[in-house]
Amino acid sequence: MKLADLEVFVVAPPAPGWGGRYWIIPKLTTACGIVGYGECYASAVGPAAMGAVIADVFARHMEDTDPGQVELMARRVWGSGFTGRPDPTVWGAFSGLEMACWDILGKALDRPVHALLGGRVNDRLRAYTYLYPDAGLGDEFWTSPEQQAQAAAARVGEGWTAVKFDPAGPYTVFGGHQPARTDIALSVQMCAAIRSAVGDRADLLFGTHGQFTAAGAIRLGRALEPYDPLWFEEPVPPDNPQAMAEVARAVRIPVAGGERLCGLSEFATLLRLGGASILQPALGRLGGLWEGRKLAALAQGFGAQIAPHLYCGPVEFAASVALGATIPNLLMVEAIETPFHQALANGPRVEGGFVTPPDAPGLGISFDEDLARAHPYTGDRLHLEMAQTPCDYANGNAFTGGAAD
Repeated sequence: MKLADLEVFVVAPPAPGWGGRYWIIPKLTTACGIVGYGECYASAVGPAAMGAVIADVFARHMEDTDPGQVELMARRVWGSGFTGRPDPTVWGAFSGLEMACWDILGKALDRPVHALLGGRVNDRLRAYTYLYPDAGLGDEFWTSPEQQAQAAAARVGEGWTAVKFDPAGPYTVFGGHQPARTDIALSVQMCAAIRSAVGDRADLLFGTHGQFTAAGAIRLGRALEPYDPLWFEEPVPPDNPQAMAEVARAVRIPVAGGERLCGLSEFATLLRLGGASILQPALGRLGGLWEGRKLAALAQGFGAQIAPHLYCGPVEFAASVALGATIPNLLMVEAIETPFHQALANGPRVEGGFVTPPDAPGLGISFDEDLARAHPYTGDRLHLEMAQTPCDYANGNAFTGGAAD
């Protein structure tokens, strides 16, 4: 069995675009006709350029190779161009292609991917959701403790046991910085309102998108301690693991992070320094499923847990579920439940706050290529874009949940 053909789908979800402006989904086909799908997360170049990178990685390192040789292909990509270190764009391209290889292998063997990664140890995976506004609510939702609390209560009523929110803003290229005092106050009000609304029925997951200096994150984190969040997510920029460790030592909230890290080596540095006790790999950037399985084992040795991150489409979610089924140190998986996510892949779904790993071959999805082709992304913007202005200390800040505009 050899890898023979590649096609790349760039899919634009309908407004408001939860999961990003578009999703990059490579399709691989073997010479014997078996098809597999993967997903590349949040490339740092536009979709046309990323498509060219994916094609180059496939042709240079994977074409005519047995899809079961994921370790060999990974080593080729890791050393490409005499690098030997993670390149987010190249490694992100391989991440999606690697997922597709596992989908192929599962279908060829008539087995779910989790059966090929060591077997299922978790029959149900705890899932969490970001707090998104219901229809009819405007941008005021993102800075309204009352509306966020109402949304949290509604999600908990559906069975979710953990909800994530990030009122500390802004989402800017000028991080890290000291938070505005108004942003600390809003964060406290938000935590208080949501904790009051959900009580002890759900965990609070506090996000920051790596916006602060270590000192600023410590100020913010200490203000949130009375509300007992389960985690303080990426409190400082991801290129500074020493600062992550400084925050972890000073704040009595578990520090989580990793959605922007590539490969085992970057996570290993974070673990050695004590920078996080909850790791959040995005499998479409980390290196794929095999790298995820390695990371889970490494984290287990450090007493850390895994909570795969998701801000893209349904194929990466299916991969997160396949990985999560196999690891004893799984905490939970992030989910985005929209009708378009489900229609595009018909994959695993959350019911009552938990997801059951599918037993169907491969990743357990039925990818709708006609629907993907009917929703192409034709622009040149990026999947996610950070603000080009610094923190506003006079008028306050808001992060609008990653909605595409």
